[in-house]
Amino acid sequence: MLTARNGDVVIAYQTIGPPTGVPLLLICGNATQMIHWPGDFLATLVERGFQVTRFDNRDSGHSTHCAHLPPYDLRDMASDAVEVLVALGWDSAHVLGISLGGMIGQVMAVDHPDRVRSLTSMASAPAWSLLVSRPRLRTLIKIIGTVRRAGEDREAVAEQSVQLFRLMGSAAYPLDEEWVRDVSRRAYDIAYDPAGDQRQQAACKASGDRRPELTHVRVPTLIVHGEDDPLQSVRAGRATAQAIPGARLVTFPEVGHGLVPAELWPRLLDELCAITGQPTRPRRPNGR
Repeated sequence: MLTARNGDVVIAYQTIGPPTGVPLLLICGNATQMIHWPGDFLATLVERGFQVTRFDNRDSGHSTHCAHLPPYDLRDMASDAVEVLVALGWDSAHVLGISLGGMIGQVMAVDHPDRVRSLTSMASAPAWSLLVSRPRLRTLIKIIGTVRRAGEDREAVAEQSVQLFRLMGSAAYPLDEEWVRDVSRRAYDIAYDPAGDQRQQAACKASGDRRPELTHVRVPTLIVHGEDDPLQSVRAGRATAQAIPGARLVTFPEVGHGLVPAELWPRLLDELCAITGQPTRPRRPNGR
């Protein structure tokens, strides 16, 4: 585990793939850690020619938890991501963020355009707003109720995660419940911090509507969204794409919130390779 520093905040990160790969920075969503990126997904990215770095946002995982620090916003979190690039010795990277991570990536593209080769914003929005996100209120109420009812012990948190994945995810595709339980247990052991999750949410709310700023983004941009996303409706994805000049919007039917199901990774990776200029076929061991 390596670390970068942004003032009083230490950011933990990990790099996967050979140094000859094209730099790709993955940014987590709210209440998740770098270990929530599935290992098979990371391996597939490496096969497509990327060197991948994932990291824990502040207030999650191995990174600094900020109860003792002043409130922060998405610009601070984007600055954390830039410091990871600095620590890596990467002048710039392609950026892929999910949900909160997509918002952080958007801010990076606005504030640090020289650091962002391309932006892929998935299951995200240009603002933390009910009017922009248009969530399904019944599902949102169930999610809030599930979070409030959760216990504090490890197994209760793992079962809560399964329930949340069922509510937010893609009902048309099978849910690997054992993977969800396993990664939730490991995340609990690293750092269980619901107050940190709330501070991340507060950072989103404090950052306002980015649509006026997003009109200045000039990096190649891919917006990916599930058409059945109950938290950030597909309208949020469309709003992001409309704000960024030249952005490509790709939507997936019957897909909910978060990373698209594994069955759809080939199409997602083809789109990612197209926006990043990578070959659309996996590299063979002999390099051909």
